[in-house]
Parts: sequence; C-alpha cells; structure tokens
Amino acid sequence: MISHAEVVRTAGSIAAIQQDDGGVPWPEGHVDAWNHVECLMAMSVAGLDGPVRRGYAWLARHQRPDGSWPMKLVGGAATELGGETNHAAYVAAGLWHHHLVTGDRGFTEEHWPMVKAALDYVAGLQTDRGEIVWERDARGRPSTYALLTGCSSIHQGLRCGVLLAELLGDPQPHWELAADRLAHVLAAHPEAFADKSRFSMDWYYPVLGGAVRGRQAFELLEREWATFVVPGLGIRCVSDEPWVTGAETCELVLALDAMGDRARAVALFADVQHLRHPDGSYWTGWQFANRKHFPHERSAYTAAAAVLAADALLELTPGSGLFRDVVGTPVSDPESCGCASRTSDLA
Repeated sequence: MISHAEVVRTAGSIAAIQQDDGGVPWPEGHVDAWNHVECLMAMSVAGLDGPVRRGYAWLARHQRPDGSWPMKLVGGAATELGGETNHAAYVAAGLWHHHLVTGDRGFTEEHWPMVKAALDYVAGLQTDRGEIVWERDARGRPSTYALLTGCSSIHQGLRCGVLLAELLGDPQPHWELAADRLAHVLAAHPEAFADKSRFSMDWYYPVLGGAVRGRQAFELLEREWATFVVPGLGIRCVSDEPWVTGAETCELVLALDAMGDRARAVALFADVQHLRHPDGSYWTGWQFANRKHFPHERSAYTAAAAVLAADALLELTPGSGLFRDVVGTPVSDPESCGCASRTSDLA
C-alpha cells in the first residue's frame, strides 16, 4: 500500500501538467471533460485547491448552451464537436465528490447550474427502453446506440446529481427516474448496448458505477476474472492483448472495494504499483510479452485513478466512499420501464 505522502506526490504530478487555462490534458495534448474531472477529483483528495478551482473554471468556460462539452479540446479550441453523454454526467460525480471532500457549500452552489444543464442534456438522450445513447454529434443528431461502460458511468453521475439536488433543496426527480431505468437496463439487458466485450471496462463498470451490487456483482466479476486479471501485474485493457493498464486496474480496485471485496482490492492495488514512477506519476500500461511500457507515456488519468483507489482503501478523505455509497435501487419490473416491448432510439 502506498502512503499518504505518496498519494499527494501523485496528485502533484497531475497538477504539474495542468495547462495555464486550467485544462488537464491527455499525453497527446487534448482535454476531454471526463478525464479532466477525474483528475480534479484526485487533486481534491490531495487538497490542491488552486488547481481544482482552475479546473472547474475550465469546465464552466467550455460548457455549451445545451449543457454538453466538446469531445476534445486543444488549446481551448474544440477539435471534435460531438457531445458525449458520459462526459457531461461525470461533472456531477466530480462536484459531489468535491463537496464530500471539502464541505464547501458555496463552491457547490456556484457550480450547481453547470451540473443541472449537464444532466438535463444527458437525461434528454435516454431511449424508451432506458439506455442513454453515447453522444449527440456535431450536427445535433443523437447517436443510434449506447455504450455499457459509458452508461454505467452515467448512472453514477445521475445518482450524484440527485444527491446534490437534495443537498441544495432543488429536487430533480426526472434524474432519479432516469437513473432507475438505466440501472435496470444495465443489470438486466446487455442487448441494449453495443458489443465492446473485449474491453475490460465493459466487464467491471456496471459494478463501479453502482448499477450492479450484491450477489450479482460477485457473479459478474467472477465470470471474466481469469480473462482479464493477470496475477502480479494488474488487468488487461482488452482481452486479446498481452497488455495491462493502470487506470483500468485501479478502477477494478474501486469496484472490488465498493462491493466489499477488500482483500482482492488491496492485493490488486499492490500488483499495479509496478507502473509507479519515482516522481509519483504512473505509466499508462505494460506490454508483458515484450516487457515494455506501452504506450511509452505517463498519463494524468492513470495517476488520478490510482489516487482515487488509494483514497478508497486508506480512507484519507470524506470522499473515499464515493464509489461504495452512490448506489440506487434498480427497477425490478421490465414493464415499468418499457424495456420489455420497446427498443426505440431517439432518431
């Protein structure tokens, strides 16, 4: 297990690459709202208030009138104009996490309108069956399909939005209904989503996002454990490549912790420390057939996932239970959400 000082050092490696305008970039140089928010969450754990505030100012500045963010921005300019629903939803998770960690109600109130617009954008792209399509393209057209990983993250964002709404006395019951319907589809209707099953994220994300818990969560993870977990190294990004990645491994740590499987969470987090660099940053992945880091980069989003996993295991902040505690009750009756007979999209 890493120490609190090492967690702070890792968060500092994220702050070190934050751009002057507040954006936290991928190694390639672009910024997207989801990974940006994850990095802000990690810096919140370490108490890096200034960089976090600049990061939320970046989000507010780049949010569009419909509540979304461009898929990619470089130097503050949008280079991919579509608006991903999971990007928008994760802003709610970030703000709720910030409130848990800091208790700063004024900051939460300041950014509440941003979250409201974002989650209304997301809820507006839910199908009759209950899944939420992955984007609205540059011409404003909704996609014709949904992604399981993205919808799992959206579920968490909607639940966080409901908690923020309750805190601020501004109820948003349509978000709760959207989350309930989405949870049911995630738990019971894999046919609702495009097949990305070779990616490990599609395996564990329903647990990470809170839609699947209890016995079903244990059964789900057991089903593909041998496919994705490489003992002593971490987990594969994709099932058919000899490549483990730090971000996915740390997210599985969070999922295991959320379902109460602490022993495996601790062991897996220890395994992935081979990706830690002396400066506190983390290599993105390790190609274990060639025994080389791949890609040859250290990414802020990997460092952020490591910080969040460490916080969950060490309980360093009041936000350490974010992935354990943000859950809801899925709809149990298919007829009640319309998924038994309707599969229409938003075309």
